[in-house]
Amino acid sequence: MAMQQVALVTGSSSGIGAAIASQLVRDGYRVFGGSRRAQSPAGVEALALDVCSDESVRACVDAVLERTGRLDVLVNNAGQLIAGAIEELTLDQARAQFETNFFGVARAVAAVLPQMREQRSGKIVTLSSLAGLVPVPFWGYYNASKFAVEGYCETLRAELKPFGIAVAMVEPGAIATSLFATAQATKLDAYTPWRDRALKTMQGFEAKAPPPDVVARAVAKIVAKAHPPLRTLVTGEAHAFTTMRRLLSDGLFESAVRMGFALDRG
Repeated sequence: MAMQQVALVTGSSSGIGAAIASQLVRDGYRVFGGSRRAQSPAGVEALALDVCSDESVRACVDAVLERTGRLDVLVNNAGQLIAGAIEELTLDQARAQFETNFFGVARAVAAVLPQMREQRSGKIVTLSSLAGLVPVPFWGYYNASKFAVEGYCETLRAELKPFGIAVAMVEPGAIATSLFATAQATKLDAYTPWRDRALKTMQGFEAKAPPPDVVARAVAKIVAKAHPPLRTLVTGEAHAFTTMRRLLSDGLFESAVRMGFALDRG
């Protein structure tokens, strides 16, 4: 009988992370969910995890290995957004986004790699974003953190292939979660008309967005494949915006984005 596969999902207490963890349980995995509140959905073994702490990440992975002796899947889901113009954000706020969105991924990967290399198998799936391919106005540091994730994961994929470890990313567009409700930066009046219209546009996308289950199903398909693709787009706008970015010149694409977010309105 095949050994039960073991998965660790970061940021599993709610939203996309909870949906992914639950989906993997239904698919027969033994799933550990890591979050700062140590809360996870039914059927998921909850562990305390702060991806901004080296010690917390190491302790979480050690706990999984002590209970199971193996780790087959890591899903990097934990993330945060602080919206606003780049000038409106402090460098501490910028660092906080990178600490979670980028270095949180790097910490988790560093913690699981020794075990996966020893097994000569494993899958690392990271929640990037459409914003890691097509920047969203007034999400500057979030965009930058996800662009960093894209470059990191593509490099990691090349380096880990000889060890039988697959690396993949998921790039969702708007999903019905609490991400867009995150606190904004301190506001400067100079940016108000453009910022407010851009963020209102994003709220409109969220209002029509599909539930987290669509991302969970995409992740489940990735981990079920022996050789998953590097990138998996999720949602119609993710496909539409990346296609426009590929087909249009930089100038035409910029004009389309400015029109779509009402950035040139008087």
